[in-house]
Amino acid sequence: MRRLLIVMCALVALIGTAPRSHAQTQPWFANSVGAATQVISVVGVGGSKANMDVYQRTPAGWQPIGIGIPAWIGAKGMAPQTHDGEMKTPMGIFTLDFAFGTAPNPGGGLPYVQVGSDHWWDGDMKSPTYNTMQVCKKAQCPFDTDPASGTENLDIPQYVHAVVMGVNKDRVPGNGGAFFLHATDGGPTAGCVAIDDATLVKIMAWLRPGALIAISK
Repeated sequence: MRRLLIVMCALVALIGTAPRSHAQTQPWFANSVGAATQVISVVGVGGSKANMDVYQRTPAGWQPIGIGIPAWIGAKGMAPQTHDGEMKTPMGIFTLDFAFGTAPNPGGGLPYVQVGSDHWWDGDMKSPTYNTMQVCKKAQCPFDTDPASGTENLDIPQYVHAVVMGVNKDRVPGNGGAFFLHATDGGPTAGCVAIDDATLVKIMAWLRPGALIAISK
């Protein structure tokens, strides 16, 4: 608990928003997240931009520990149901399953995978491992590694740090994959949510299993 409080204070110091001392008005997602105690809220503000708020549930209710973090979303905005290649960010409530990045593990409560040139996110709709992370040499991968297939090599600057969003966990071909919260390159994404890397690292240090991301217009 002491470490969690230290991390929360670090988030507040970074973002400049102090926790409130009493229960606040229920956030928009409050009735949709079950017993979750950590929620990242992403609300579109038009086009490919959004505001991110970070919430912790306490005995006093939901407390904001980071408000108004600028975020980029899909180049074509958001949609309730996304499909491969649409360049839209999915709307809904999603798990945050594990973290990865080209950089060493910065610390935090989620499992972390340091990735390199042999790490892929399988976007081949004909592959039995569609919408999962895979490790293989390009010439030996059993799935299509051509970017046109939707497969991504994870050794790119935007993935210096990233957190996997649990979108299309049933891995239905065509319903989209490779949705992450990752470091921004300063522009719209192909459907992910992207923020400043320094802020992302602070959030990753705070996250624990069971955390959710809630996305809406």
